Amino acid sequence: MPAASRSRTAPQPEAPQPEADGRRRRSQTSRARIVQAMLELVHAGNPAPSAEAVAARAQVGLRTVFRHFADMESLYREMSARIEAELTAMIEKPFEGATWQDRVVELVRRRAAVYERIAPFRRASEVHLHQSPFLQADHARMADGARRILRDQLPAAVARDVGTFETLDLLLSFEAWNRLRTDQGLNERRARALLEAAVRRCLDEGPAQDG
Repeated sequence: MPAASRSRTAPQPEAPQPEADGRRRRSQTSRARIVQAMLELVHAGNPAPSAEAVAARAQVGLRTVFRHFADMESLYREMSARIEAELTAMIEKPFEGATWQDRVVELVRRRAAVYERIAPFRRASEVHLHQSPFLQADHARMADGARRILRDQLPAAVARDVGTFETLDLLLSFEAWNRLRTDQGLNERRARALLEAAVRRCLDEGPAQDG
C-alpha cells in the first residue's frame, strides 16, 4: 500500500454551527444593551434602577436581564469596566506643566473633567457601597491610584510632608469636587477656579522646593 494511503489525516475540529454563532452574537448584543441601559439610567439621575427599568430601556425581556446578570455584582463589574475604559485616555494623557507646581495645579483641571464625567456613577455606587464587596474594593483601588498619581508629581520632600500631601489629596478628591458642585451649588468653572487657588496656596505654604 502506498505510504500516502497509509497516512491518516488528523481529525479537524468541527466548524461552528451558524445557529450557535447567531445565538452567541444575540446574547452578547443583549448583554451590551443591558449594561448601556444601566449606564444611561444612572447618568439620567437614577442611582438604583430597577430590573424592570433596565429591561424597558434595553428593550429586552426581564428574564433576559436576570439571565445575564444573576447578581448586581456582575453588573457593577461591567459598568466599572466600561467607565474605566472610557476614562483611561483622559487619565494617561501626558502633563503639560513645565514645573511640578504647574502639574499639580493641572491635576485640578484634569480631575474636574473626569469627575464631571463619572459623577452620576460615583453617586450611584455610593448608594450600594455598603452591600457590594466589589464596589468597596473598586473605591479603594481608585483612591489609591489617585494618591499615587499625585505623589508621582511631587518632589520627595513634599510628598513626605504629611500635612501638605494629605491636604492636596483632599482638595483633589471627588468628595471635594462633589461638595462644591452639589452641596454648595457652584458651577464647573467656579468650582475649578476655587480648587486651583486652594491648591496654589497649599503649595506656597508647604515645604520650599525648586521647580
